[in-house]
Amino acid sequence: MQFSAKLLLASSAFLALSGCSALSSLNPFSGRSDTKNQPAVLTEIKSTMAVKSSWTVAVGGAGNYVFSPVSVAQNVYVAAADGTLARIELATGRVVWRINAGMRLTAGVGADADAVVVAGEKGQILAFDLDGKLLWKKQSTNEILSAPAVGQGVVVVRSIDNQVSAYDVKSGERKWSVERPLPPLTLRLAPGIVIVEQQAVVALPGGRMAALALNNGGVRWEATVGEPKGATELERVADVSGAPVVLGRDICASSYQGRVACFDLGTGALRWGKALSSDVGVSVDERFVFAADVSGAVNAYARNGGASAWRNDKLSYRRLSAPVSYDRAVAVGDMAGYVHFLSREDGSFIGRIATDGSQIVAAPLVVDTKLIVQTKSGSVVALATE
Repeated sequence: MQFSAKLLLASSAFLALSGCSALSSLNPFSGRSDTKNQPAVLTEIKSTMAVKSSWTVAVGGAGNYVFSPVSVAQNVYVAAADGTLARIELATGRVVWRINAGMRLTAGVGADADAVVVAGEKGQILAFDLDGKLLWKKQSTNEILSAPAVGQGVVVVRSIDNQVSAYDVKSGERKWSVERPLPPLTLRLAPGIVIVEQQAVVALPGGRMAALALNNGGVRWEATVGEPKGATELERVADVSGAPVVLGRDICASSYQGRVACFDLGTGALRWGKALSSDVGVSVDERFVFAADVSGAVNAYARNGGASAWRNDKLSYRRLSAPVSYDRAVAVGDMAGYVHFLSREDGSFIGRIATDGSQIVAAPLVVDTKLIVQTKSGSVVALATE
């Protein structure tokens, strides 16, 4: 069983009591050198896809957390661990405003036309209007690692004790709260939430994914992305990774030590599933489902039926982000801040560009003709094809 460097394990009992501040000390694999699984050395490629940087904005480092940009109405909203929250004009990279939330942040950003929401230390939830003015502040039950989901009049968050709560986006009034079962061991991941069709679909530890009604938190359906297996608790870790992705009537997700799978959005019925271990999640386009596994291979599956389309294993152990479909390529970030562009058709390399040299943890964001990446050191970079 192989663990990537960023996966930290802790007992759920400890999480519920004291949060994740000491997780690194509990990780039985931290501090061990892994001479077997060395990152692949990049080789020169023949680029057939010209990519350039349109703009770069420094916002602050991510620390031990995952910060992903979000776009609303031709603006990009970004956050950093030191409390920075900023609005950037998509077309030009101009910083419209930059504020400090007044505390360190552990996750962000969720946004829609009404609010921009981030998670602060010790489970604080902070909502701002689109001009950066504080709307409300609420206290969750525990630390929040996943970006809040904002849409259809609500803010939905999941704390590390596996409690999912919804708040009114304008007033901050709590509408409902649901506590889900928590396995004995979980990974320090940021499983996401997607709001669609009056429901919040929540990725959960233990390989589960649940659709909760937005009006009252009732469970509409629950699906198994990864089935816990093995004789020990470590072997049975099967947490869902990344955010579920919706396209049409499909909702797809991946899990650690589990599989990549697509389900019916309305019922949660399994459409197909393939064995895979991923700690970063998936992306979907009209033809394919893309996933990077823990060994650093990028995989493409037919969206209709799940047949394997191709596999590129030339980026082994480079701690990849989730791959995304962009133009005629699949874009994926790595541990050294490179963005690699693979052919959507066969997975061959067709381009590569460097950023600031630090890891790209969160999935790149596609907005119109731009690809937005945020690095661990805090650079937000907009890329575009030439």
